[in-house]
Amino acid sequence: MAFRPLHDRVVVRRLDAEEKTKGGIIIPDTAKEKPSEGEIVAVGPGGRDEAGKLVPLDVKAGDRVLFGKWSGTEVKVDGRDLLILKEADILGVIA
Repeated sequence: MAFRPLHDRVVVRRLDAEEKTKGGIIIPDTAKEKPSEGEIVAVGPGGRDEAGKLVPLDVKAGDRVLFGKWSGTEVKVDGRDLLILKEADILGVIA
């Protein structure tokens, strides 16, 4: 990828939403919600603390994460739909 995020930002690729409910009902594309789960594609070097020291991020490329529904900025890079968000917008890492 030709895009490198700065500071404490991460680039996330949304994972596809489920096509069916647990009961077996197929969900049409128009009724699907945007998934709030994704895979980290790239991470920035980290933020700076009050003393100016670099604080590395707790997440790394390849991690599956949950993030807020309205978090981040949607962009298109190299023909792929991606999401840029701050590390603070990530709710947790899926093990």
